[in-house]
Amino acid sequence: MTTNQTNATHPHGVAQLCEDGGRLYANALRTGRIAREDVEPAPCLVELALLHPDPDDANWLRPVPPSVALAQRLNPIEREITERRRLSVQLSDAFEPFMALSVQGATLTHSITVLEGGDRINAALNMATAQCQHEMLTIQPSDRGSERSLLQGLERDRPLIERGVKIRTLYQHTARHSPDKLAYVAQLSDGKVEYRTIDELVERLIVCDESVAFIPTRDDQQVALELRHPGLVRYLIKVFEFIWGRAVPLTAGAPYETAPGGITNIQHSIAKLLVEGHVDEAIARRLGMNVRTCRAHVAKLATALGSGSRAQLGYLIAQSGILDQEH
Repeated sequence: MTTNQTNATHPHGVAQLCEDGGRLYANALRTGRIAREDVEPAPCLVELALLHPDPDDANWLRPVPPSVALAQRLNPIEREITERRRLSVQLSDAFEPFMALSVQGATLTHSITVLEGGDRINAALNMATAQCQHEMLTIQPSDRGSERSLLQGLERDRPLIERGVKIRTLYQHTARHSPDKLAYVAQLSDGKVEYRTIDELVERLIVCDESVAFIPTRDDQQVALELRHPGLVRYLIKVFEFIWGRAVPLTAGAPYETAPGGITNIQHSIAKLLVEGHVDEAIARRLGMNVRTCRAHVAKLATALGSGSRAQLGYLIAQSGILDQEH
């Protein structure tokens, strides 16, 4: 049997000696030798140099004493440990002059942490919410994967409410027509929880106890920033309060009343974004609706204003004065 065949049959080192190998090696130590043919079930004993040929009889093998076998294997490991210790001392000496210099920038570095991957983001959110004692602020734009995110949110929010933590959450107006969102809100309505909606939200935000905030950095929600810089967190709280003051309580009823001229509030929001030059996909994302619904509203706007093209629609919106009306 060749070395490659042996390794394929017994792919282990001496520290994980197979059952046959251990039994045969023990027998060889007890008797002082072992027949070569008896070792066929465990050729690894020869490959690992635990047996060597008997100089007096080629049909027999003699065991290497365990103390010798152990020393043969420990020596290179101890040499490697010694070398790595020497290297660690050299590295410590090399970086010692820079340690004092790095302290000045350490505070800012540790106050902004990049979280990559959904598992790491959720782990950080779970830790922050578990430590939250007073209030959590959240901005939750609608997304297509809402069922899973709502389940994760429920698992995080319920213990908060049970501890008496106050929660304020902002959704888009479209959440009022989402059965999943309404069911989620109903399950958490017993505690100190407030929900409001507004026509347009740009990005997700979570703030815990005015001490840590989370914001996404990519549309796929797979990279986020964990912010612990007091100035940044205070700024984000002011942004939240600005939007919160202009939002409508979820209990106040649907804000989609038809304005003069047959233009609804949601169509007014779409008209504003159209004039700003946004495409349908961007408008749908900012208003929390799917693209098909957005295009249906655009078509209704075009019909109401008598527009025959997208370019003409933008002009007619600007000329109609509907963006000057309060909504």
